[in-house]
Amino acid sequence: QVQLVESGGGLVQPGGSLRLSCAASGIIFNIHTMGWYRQAPGKERELVAGITSCGNINYVDSVKGRFTISRDNTKNTVYLQMNSLKPEDTAVYYCNAHYIRQNYWGKGTLVTVSS
Repeated sequence: QVQLVESGGGLVQPGGSLRLSCAASGIIFNIHTMGWYRQAPGKERELVAGITSCGNINYVDSVKGRFTISRDNTKNTVYLQMNSLKPEDTAVYYCNAHYIRQNYWGKGTLVTVSS
């Protein structure tokens, strides 16, 4: 059974930092492209950052220079370090694992940026 379990969300003030983690089980982690998506109220889900099995990384423009995605294949875990958080970063953040026709999602973790 495939499980992606996110953690690390919460309430943070503008300018603050959070580190999200996603622990995967039931998949061959190191062959999957891992991604972090987010969905804000009333908006569509968007890709925030992705990292391939080879370590190639991409970010949505709005988080470049502030967020960093990384993966630890020995721990089957992907991370999202989020710095200089803004109110517009408020959303539910979802972990995704993708390999050819396989596509898996976590249940999400809420990040709220507010003073």
